[in-house]
Amino acid sequence: MARECSYIFLDESGNFDFSANGTRYFILTAVTARRPFHWRDALDDFKYDCIESGVRIEYFHCYNDSKRIRRAVFDLIAPRSARVNIDYLVVDKSKVPSPMRDEARFYPAMLGHLLSLVVPIELESGDTEEIVIITDTIPVNRRRRAVEKAVQTTLASMLPSEVKYRILHHQSRSHYGLQIADYCCWAIFRKWERQDSIWFNQISSAVRNEFELGGGMNI
Repeated sequence: MARECSYIFLDESGNFDFSANGTRYFILTAVTARRPFHWRDALDDFKYDCIESGVRIEYFHCYNDSKRIRRAVFDLIAPRSARVNIDYLVVDKSKVPSPMRDEARFYPAMLGHLLSLVVPIELESGDTEEIVIITDTIPVNRRRRAVEKAVQTTLASMLPSEVKYRILHHQSRSHYGLQIADYCCWAIFRKWERQDSIWFNQISSAVRNEFELGGGMNI
């Protein structure tokens, strides 16, 4: 019998440049869902519609996709958003203390903080047997090890012994869940960085929590 798993798909927007040339905000987004994944067939059909119409597309990536494809994907995600939960962390980078600004420290700390807020909510249902965290492929071994350590430290401190967890680093083309997380994170980033809420409004009904982190962080 299959385990009762909560899948957490992660994505980030913004950069790690803390100078005046960098983005103002860093956004970390968690899209949580359980099987069956009701977005799969609709997105799969649309991908092949694109291919048959002459569009060379392997997978959906919000920043790179044309506006027409982007609009269609959001239109497919929106009516299925009741079956997912979106939690995201907003970091005002100007308020991050200097010692925290090294990417190898900053990113894992932010990830650990977001998970420390999201995972207890998932456990409230009482039937979660395993937490499966999936991120896009992390190419740098040092960063990947730091991320895995942050996840392990965070989850080990809060999960009951009977609840298992795994963290997987997969290419985003392998999971529609990662592609949806990419789309949601892009929309959230547009809302905060550019005060453009048009895309965010299509997924807002699925937003469970918005967490802000600014000055005084002691992670």
